[in-house]
Amino acid sequence: MNISYTIEELHLKAKQNKWLRHFTVFNRLALAAGFIPSGFVKITGERFTSLSVHHPMGHYLDALYQTGYYYTFIGVAQLVAAALLLIPRTATLGALLYFPIILNICVLSFSLRFEGSLLSSPLMLLANLYLLCWDYDKLKSIVSGRHPSPIQSISTENIINTNFPVKFFAGSAAVVIIMVFVLTMVFDIQPRNTKSDCALQCKKSKKPNACLEFCNCIHMQGQPLELCLRNYNSTYNDTSRQ
Repeated sequence: MNISYTIEELHLKAKQNKWLRHFTVFNRLALAAGFIPSGFVKITGERFTSLSVHHPMGHYLDALYQTGYYYTFIGVAQLVAAALLLIPRTATLGALLYFPIILNICVLSFSLRFEGSLLSSPLMLLANLYLLCWDYDKLKSIVSGRHPSPIQSISTENIINTNFPVKFFAGSAAVVIIMVFVLTMVFDIQPRNTKSDCALQCKKSKKPNACLEFCNCIHMQGQPLELCLRNYNSTYNDTSRQ
């Protein structure tokens, strides 16, 4: 038995499970709900955030807003992806369109250490990957240009498994918990959304004075995140408190 056949067999069993079908619908609805508000804001020509332009993400989003119809285009793409996800016949296409958009948001959030989407964007990316895996049979047929294999051709409409997939949901919960834990610990310092929020983390910092300088560098001086981080990392530990 080759690997491809094993994957197809597991995929077929998954699509026959009632609980996984419900979970798939939930992911489609959740991802669509995540893009509809942000997409609508863009196509109506409104600013997406109230962050200061001194903030790295605020500076980026302000520059994006100034691009004119490109800003609108992104909003349209988000709404189209959301709408396609909500229609069963076009859900696969919606997941494909959704993927590069959410991947870009995820990388951007990590790059700028933006707490607003530092947790949500990776979780949305995982949900998107799940939907792509759910449509593995369709994607394989499109990529290979071949007709579905015999096991892929088996209809799942009238074959329903009602057993609750404990291992799958336990594993998924474990992945989410680990991801949340790692993402909350991965950065020793973040810009936060405001200077006051940024300063709060300095109370527990090993370099409180350097941390406060970092907050000033971001929120008062509007310097690039990389420069502010370089200045922060170049200082020695300072246990004195202000």
